Parts: sequence; structure tokens; C-alpha cells
Amino acid sequence: MNKIDVKYKALDGAVVPEYKTAGAAGADVCAYLPENSVTIPAGKFAMIPTGIFFEIPDGYEIQVRPRSGLAAKNGITVLNTPGTIDCDYRGELKIILINLGEQDFTINHHDRIAQIIISPVIQAQFNAADSLSETERGKGGFGSTGV
Repeated sequence: MNKIDVKYKALDGAVVPEYKTAGAAGADVCAYLPENSVTIPAGKFAMIPTGIFFEIPDGYEIQVRPRSGLAAKNGITVLNTPGTIDCDYRGELKIILINLGEQDFTINHHDRIAQIIISPVIQAQFNAADSLSETERGKGGFGSTGV
């Protein structure tokens, strides 16, 4: 498995992201709620702190993704999935969770709430053009290739 060094700072009592298996692509991140739990009503969203700050190497990002178990069992997912943490951001990692389930959902201190992926970034150089090459698909979109 390829690895890259990522510096972090953690508030007192915050849980450092952790890969739960040797082949895991995502490292679990936990809620940092030492004083109060947060209840997300059905159909609503909340920003949940993690108590973790990163120094992401240039040329990389952190992607925030849902945990499949929370989504499948409770309808809890990351609202802006995948969320992007840019390499020049130094603030606290906060996770925007939405409750798509039918019941209110409570998040407690140290609950695993999302997973993060470290991914390389390639920036585009956008070049204006008078015309674009033709393709079989052309301008067809939104279901134009069939079911």
C-alpha cells in the first residue's frame, strides 16, 4: 500500500483518523463533542467537529466520504460528498452530515461519522477554443445513452 506523510494537530481528546483494516482506502474520522451530543432531526443537517487539523502536502486533497454502515442502517450521509479539503486549508476538519432517515439521529463524542481519502490533485489549464471535437455522444446528456 502506498503511503504519504500528512501532518495533523489534534485537540485534547480528539481521535486521530484510523484505517480499520490493512486494505482500507478510507480512514475513519470521529466526532469531537466532549460537552454535548448532537441530534440531527430527520431531513435536517448539522456540521460536526472532529477536533483534527491537517497540513496536507501540495498536490493532494482530503476527500470526505460517508461511512456505508451509517448510510445503510440510518440514512446518515455526508451532505457535500465527496467533500474536498484543499492543501492550503489549516482549519478544523468539520463534517456536514445529513439525516435522510425517518428517525432523529444522535451523534456522540468519538462516534465514527465519516471517512477520509487522501487523493492526488491535478489542476487544469483552461484554454478557450472556437470549436470542440465531435464525438458519438455529442451534446447528449442526462440519460441520453439509455437506461
